[in-house]
Amino acid sequence: MRINKSFVDTVAIPELNTSGGKTQKFYRDDQIPGFALRVTSGAVKSFIVEKRINGKVKRMTLGRYGNLTVEQARTEAKRLTGDVAIGKDPIAEKKAKISKSVTLQEAFDDYLLARKNLRPTTIHDYKRSIDGPLSDWQNKALLDITKDMVELRHRTLGKRSHARSNNTMRLLRAVFNHAMGKYDDAEGNPVFMFNPVDRISQTRAWYKITPRQTLIKPHQLADWYQATLKLNNELTRDYLHLLLFTGLRRSEASRLSWNNIDFKAKTLTLHDTKNHQTHTLPLSDFLENLLIERKKKQTNDYVFPSDSKQGYLLEPKKSVIKVSEISDVPFTLHDLRRTFITIAESLDIPGYALKRLLNHKDRNDVTAGYIVSGEERLRRPMQQISDFISKHCLNKIQDTNQ
Repeated sequence: MRINKSFVDTVAIPELNTSGGKTQKFYRDDQIPGFALRVTSGAVKSFIVEKRINGKVKRMTLGRYGNLTVEQARTEAKRLTGDVAIGKDPIAEKKAKISKSVTLQEAFDDYLLARKNLRPTTIHDYKRSIDGPLSDWQNKALLDITKDMVELRHRTLGKRSHARSNNTMRLLRAVFNHAMGKYDDAEGNPVFMFNPVDRISQTRAWYKITPRQTLIKPHQLADWYQATLKLNNELTRDYLHLLLFTGLRRSEASRLSWNNIDFKAKTLTLHDTKNHQTHTLPLSDFLENLLIERKKKQTNDYVFPSDSKQGYLLEPKKSVIKVSEISDVPFTLHDLRRTFITIAESLDIPGYALKRLLNHKDRNDVTAGYIVSGEERLRRPMQQISDFISKHCLNKIQDTNQ
């Protein structure tokens, strides 16, 4: 039949199949080869063109009836069939057009879709960079972001924070690298032939970041510990103590759930870790007592519950500031992990046990791959570290009592 307005308006709507699923039916035009009307059981009418391109039959959707008139659809169908007749590939050309116009935000979204194992905190940090330092580039075509723009933005951000500037550009570099492999032109060649962020490496403009070396020294532990006891919020106090006595990363401790705690085995287990390896730690006497008391006050699945959207405690910045002021011991949450590590090393904990305690993974250490040690191998070192911290934390309290 000839597809015209009268036919499209009166065409029968196909029924659902016997299981209630949607169906569709095609009506092909007898004047424009490949031009057809697709009608679904949901009463959606769309115009399509089917043509053999490079040996394969490909379907191109022109649009829905209502958005397109029948005459507009016929005109577009003639154009496409004409392009195919002279050797063009309209589908590849449409894809190439989309690729060339892809924005930073779209490329970033595609990047996240391809990185399914990213942790929520990592995604949050990435989005902060896109929505913050790069917010004015979000709707800019990726092809329009030049080397000069990248170099200037890196330098400008560096005036406020070297680390933030470097991290933002590393993310941008990763998005461009992903785009170079994903987006092609009509001939199948990469749309993005170079990564503009490489300019920073070529000019050696990356900022040198000196790793923080701050920690709580043994003689400061008593003042720090006494300051934590003065916090009005016991939950935050226990959170700080757990960080110090385990060396866990702050996000790992925050997301700790009661399902992770085995009081019979006296262990805590983390599954969603930075290196994606399950991490089990034996509980020292101090930690066991802390968790027993916390269990008595359980309100949800998390050891450190909160009214936050996540349901668990987020970074307690105010408490950190308050403890720092009371004790005169400035610290960050990561300093507590660094303190744990330093104390463990000072006690001559064996190297492989130390790595297990911290859940560190060294891909270049072949020997470590052959060592299989359970959490019981870590129980004695864990108790040693705990005893050392407890002794120094309680020194001043004992002296005062005497």
